[in-house]
Amino acid sequence: MSTEHLMGVYNRAPLEVDRGQGARLWSTDGTEYLDCVMGISTNALGHAHPILVQAVKDQAEKLWHVSNIFKIPGQEALADALCEKSFADVVFFTNSGTEAVECALKTARKFHSANGQPERIDIYGFDGSFHGRTYGAINAAANPSYTNGFGPPMEGFHQLVFGDHEALKAAIAHPNTAAIIVEPVQGEGGCRAIPEVCLRGLRELCDEYGVLIIFDEVQCGMGRTGKLWAHEWGGMAPDIMAIAKALGGGFPVGACLATNHAAKGMVVGVHGSTFGGNPLAMAVGGAAFAEISKPETLAHVNEIAGYLKQQLHGLKERFPDVIVDVRGKGLLLGVKLVPNNREFMGWARDENQLLVAGGGDNCVRILPPLNLTLEEAREAVARFEKTCEGARAKMAAA
Repeated sequence: MSTEHLMGVYNRAPLEVDRGQGARLWSTDGTEYLDCVMGISTNALGHAHPILVQAVKDQAEKLWHVSNIFKIPGQEALADALCEKSFADVVFFTNSGTEAVECALKTARKFHSANGQPERIDIYGFDGSFHGRTYGAINAAANPSYTNGFGPPMEGFHQLVFGDHEALKAAIAHPNTAAIIVEPVQGEGGCRAIPEVCLRGLRELCDEYGVLIIFDEVQCGMGRTGKLWAHEWGGMAPDIMAIAKALGGGFPVGACLATNHAAKGMVVGVHGSTFGGNPLAMAVGGAAFAEISKPETLAHVNEIAGYLKQQLHGLKERFPDVIVDVRGKGLLLGVKLVPNNREFMGWARDENQLLVAGGGDNCVRILPPLNLTLEEAREAVARFEKTCEGARAKMAAA
């Protein structure tokens, strides 16, 4: 089949996918791969999980879509579940992570406007961040490769350098600052985790100056780090949070969560969505959240993550000429490399049938399903080791 009629915005790998089951993915030529990409942290329960498949079948035969001008019981049920197991009081459902981020940005600015301070529009993000591809999201992250060619920077968005505490303090203290947006564990930026003490310090500082905290947990939330929400490791909570990816287990579902206080400006008519929160999405999202939020699921994540991180550190000692660093949290693992990460991904895929994702700072990301078995984890390490051996040989021959 030809791709000539597809807009050429993706640098696609030479792998034509056909089907998946659990941690396995098969190409149309029958090649079997161990998938440690999972739609980039999206298929959190693996491919074709039977509970999610059944949820789709049951709801598809009943009702796919109605407008949000009507009550949708599935929305109320999933919102109740999310609020019960988070800091939030209210939820707005979207179709994607970037839409959830847009809602979060609007919620933060609307909060200050509703408080009689419409001048407080400034939102500070961090270098290396990724918040999606819509206009607000790309300006919040300000990665030049995503913003160049799309006109001048949007007013009110500013960037801070990861770890520059003095600049962060000055930004929060500025009278026009509305919110700080940050990923507790960066994904695209190279799996950098904010130290827990810094998360608590951020909360204290923002409270002092009336600034809202927006957490983007689209990639690092929903059990990925071994807790349901990544910020829980810091013993604090944001005012607003964007989630998606794993919330639908591969089905397009996102959500913006907020406290009643932060959402005070989000009244009738100020925001909306045609497809967000439709019955089909809610059925799948409810089933996925119920499975992921189980204590046994989170305990399993920590067990497998501990094994993988230990083994990857061992490979770092064995291959110091290939591996620079092992980082991340839970099953959001990053391996910083000496060889080009894109070439390494190709070697893993083509020579060892292991799928890993790219990332900033010349990292590859290992993002397996949360229910990866210990046997599959051993297999992933073995295939990664073979790729390191191949990389060493190629570098020596160059």
